[in-house]
Amino acid sequence: MFLSAREEVRSELEAALARLEYPDSDLSIERPPDDIDAVFASSVAFRIASEVGSDPAAVAAEIADETEVETCEYIDAVGSHGPYVNFFPSERYFADTVRAAQDGDYGTLEPTGDEVLVEHTSANPTGPIHIGRARNPIIGDAIARVLRYAGNDVERQYYVNDAGRQIAVFTWAYETFDEADLPEPERDSPEYEMVRYYRKGNEFLEEADSEEVEAAEAEIREILQGLDANDDEAYERVSEVVDTVLPGMRRTLERLPAEFDSFVKETRFIRNGATDDVVERLKALDCAVYEDDAWQLDLPDFEKNLVFLRSDGTSLYTTRDLAYHEWKLENFDESVTVVGEDHELQARQLGSALELLGHDTAPLSRVHYSWVNLPEGGMSTREGTGIDLDDLLDEAVEQARAEVEERLADRSRDDDLSESDIDRIAEQVGIGAVRYDIVSQQPTKGITFEWDRALDFEAQSAPYVQYIHARCHGILDEAEGQDIALPGADEFDAGELSTDAERELIRVIAAFPSRIEEAADQLRPHVVATYTQDLAEAFNAFYRECQVLSADDDTRRARLALVEATRITVANALDALGVPAPESM
Repeated sequence: MFLSAREEVRSELEAALARLEYPDSDLSIERPPDDIDAVFASSVAFRIASEVGSDPAAVAAEIADETEVETCEYIDAVGSHGPYVNFFPSERYFADTVRAAQDGDYGTLEPTGDEVLVEHTSANPTGPIHIGRARNPIIGDAIARVLRYAGNDVERQYYVNDAGRQIAVFTWAYETFDEADLPEPERDSPEYEMVRYYRKGNEFLEEADSEEVEAAEAEIREILQGLDANDDEAYERVSEVVDTVLPGMRRTLERLPAEFDSFVKETRFIRNGATDDVVERLKALDCAVYEDDAWQLDLPDFEKNLVFLRSDGTSLYTTRDLAYHEWKLENFDESVTVVGEDHELQARQLGSALELLGHDTAPLSRVHYSWVNLPEGGMSTREGTGIDLDDLLDEAVEQARAEVEERLADRSRDDDLSESDIDRIAEQVGIGAVRYDIVSQQPTKGITFEWDRALDFEAQSAPYVQYIHARCHGILDEAEGQDIALPGADEFDAGELSTDAERELIRVIAAFPSRIEEAADQLRPHVVATYTQDLAEAFNAFYRECQVLSADDDTRRARLALVEATRITVANALDALGVPAPESM
């Protein structure tokens, strides 16, 4: 209803401006000020007033008087307040919103026909994923979910970096050191077992004498050169290491959950000749130079050159990434890449290189994120001193379980929850809390993860929102237990929902599709997270002020329909963020 009503506003506003002979470019339709009981507002009077030399409030009043809404289904009246033109909802707006939100797919927009690739995480397969990088899979997966809700056909890809120096070091170390040389693995999982070789190799390269290091570096270069030469043996050696580590990393990611439709290896673009083709075309560019024993692009907008080929003929990560992005442009309508802030320069250089190669980079978007830290300090996988994502998730489940058990102990009634129920709730609440706390904040802001904030059942957290879903589910279950039939989409009178709390809750529910649209357009899933807080607050006000099961029959049916509409909306909003919606807490 929200999107349909917005189109009515747009159409009538354009018509009014045409009749007044005012320019209608840059037409703004936005949320009204907090003190205005409308569903839409337009600040177009600001712009017009500056162009015609008039008072914005007078222009807004003139536009409001000229706007005709008699034929609108969802807009009942227009008025002005200061410089704003405000649009007020009809009774049908409220009724159709509650009916629409009975649909389990509520919030899903019409198909766009676009195929969108979301590449995220792509952590080097050298060992366990650590908490500092946890933002990438959480944000990336949420972006993919929001884009799907917005009607796009989305493919989620993990770009496996299996051709760089780190992997060559890892392969050499795995083939060099014995199990007896290594400490016990931190977990019984392949990535934890294998990372010991990687750490041992780096330790050796830092501490061994120069002759030993020189010999090791020669073997590492041999692996890199073999990969670039498309040598089958080198590829098989590296694949043995990478393919052993990846399944363990995938299991960790699935706990979040962060799922992938495909894993695309970097070496794919070496083996199919795409990297060599990119190198030849880069060499032919006017800005290509051979300096300091390497081929480089002297890009005019950057102080630092982009190196794309070493003196020994081996390519670099960015060279292969160029081939990967050309493949993206060829196969998808849009492509989104989620990368850490430390890759920002490289990403901008890559975009410039693609444009020099003749590509339109408009379909390519990047989302940069800052790091996640814990109050204890920084993290580093390479030195083995960091806190792994598995550790954080385990701790989250334990903390959530303790909170759930404490709340159960404080209640006078018996919730009849089994141990398996408590385990399930702890998993949903704990991991949901981690994910929500990270995705609810703007990606570019650094995060220090804190348990008290993430597991706060009272405000600004996943448990606070999840509890709304559980409460709705509880009301509906209680109605069923009392043999009260839940109304169908056409079996209630929305006119019974007339209190301020009911109307405000319906307004918030109606806005859900537009928040999905906004989050998808801006690639900012935290927009949906903020929305869930608004929804939770509106429902809590309704729950405090409006009796449901003890109301008279007509009011009870309408309020049960509103509870079901809330349940579906909060479940889908949480799903768009990748956060579970527990039926009980």
